[in-house]
Amino acid sequence: MLKQIIQNWNQYCKDENFVGIGSTRKVYRVLGYVIKVHLHPIGYKQSKNELEIYTSMADKGLAPLLAQTYYVDEFISVQKYYKPLELKNNQSYEVKVEEHRCLIPNLFDEVLEILDKNFDCFDLKDSSNYGLNNDGKLVFTDYGMTKSLYEKEWVPIAEEGILPQIHFDFCSVCGLEKELRMYGDNDKDKRCYDCGKE
Repeated sequence: MLKQIIQNWNQYCKDENFVGIGSTRKVYRVLGYVIKVHLHPIGYKQSKNELEIYTSMADKGLAPLLAQTYYVDEFISVQKYYKPLELKNNQSYEVKVEEHRCLIPNLFDEVLEILDKNFDCFDLKDSSNYGLNNDGKLVFTDYGMTKSLYEKEWVPIAEEGILPQIHFDFCSVCGLEKELRMYGDNDKDKRCYDCGKE
């Protein structure tokens, strides 16, 4: 199945398979896999980082805490699927060890420290970067953004309005307060993703 997904990924990237979208990648589910489509070269760099990180962590016996990255090329990456965490009040939130104790797997703190110190990973506590395994415990699913990649490449083009930044505001179409994708300070289009703004 993996080979088929890699060879025919375009046919699976349909609205009914949509899982989520970030600033640099858009995610679709196919059975037990996700296809991360690179919307920008930074997305490709994130996916390459995930493959490298997963391989290294597997060598340390820590693979169960990260979604396995099976394949990466300049267009897509293919990763194991985990159920995303639900939003709270239509937005992601910070995962806190004490507050979310029931979700925290063994060796979580150790993995966090390795990702931070050895791989320079960024934004590790945002709930949108996790899924849940069969035991209802957290698994890192989005772990390829590094601090240097964020600061040197992502921030400058986000400030230029090339990549979207997330702002919590009211959608001008559905009227719900939720995360909106805003492209620079001059972007006046306050529609949410569900109402048509990518």
